[in-house]
Amino acid sequence: MKILIVEDEIGISNFLSQGLQEEGFTVDVANQGDLGLQKALTEKYDLILLDWMLPKLSGLEICLKIREQNKVVPILFLTAKDTVQETIEALQSGANDYIKKPFSFEELLERIKVHFRTATHSEVLSLGTIKIDLGKRKVFQNDSEVIFTQKEFDLLAYLVKNKGTICSRNKIIEDVWDIHFEYDSGVIDVFMNAIRKKLNLTPDVPLIKTIRGVGYIAEDNHE
Repeated sequence: MKILIVEDEIGISNFLSQGLQEEGFTVDVANQGDLGLQKALTEKYDLILLDWMLPKLSGLEICLKIREQNKVVPILFLTAKDTVQETIEALQSGANDYIKKPFSFEELLERIKVHFRTATHSEVLSLGTIKIDLGKRKVFQNDSEVIFTQKEFDLLAYLVKNKGTICSRNKIIEDVWDIHFEYDSGVIDVFMNAIRKKLNLTPDVPLIKTIRGVGYIAEDNHE
């Protein structure tokens, strides 16, 4: 497994590089934003660790540009920024995860392992005219592919896997975001709005219903 670290603090990048190499990963390091973007777009990585505040180009800009190229590599932000709005901004840019500095290497390693637990089969889920290929991580509607960010895909797949069951906000945060402490679940609404917009899920064709004060439910029967 090959990991790219984009981090301008030499001490942190060296610490992470050494630790990950000891765990058996192949590691590349870029200490400037523009160099990190160049590596991300021209080389193949299994995961990217991305600082937010970088010289030349910010981590947020890098993440957006990577997703503009439809690259689906998992991206984990490593940053001292920690407000709810900043977290939402990072996730909306296409990041898969967000870990606040300072952090323990053990926690980071476990989060990395979570993102490497990809589907090894071609199970396909369905919801109305929507098809979700878990193995290829692709979504189709009426046989046309709809492009989703990593986290949008994860949220949609989770709701459809649990079709017919009300999924509470707390459970979604735990299972999709892998966050097991009190957290503002308003971020879920941001992603649900994006999913509904991309799939044209109007009130007349809900498929995924909001259960006020509780969470969401995916249902084929939308009568």
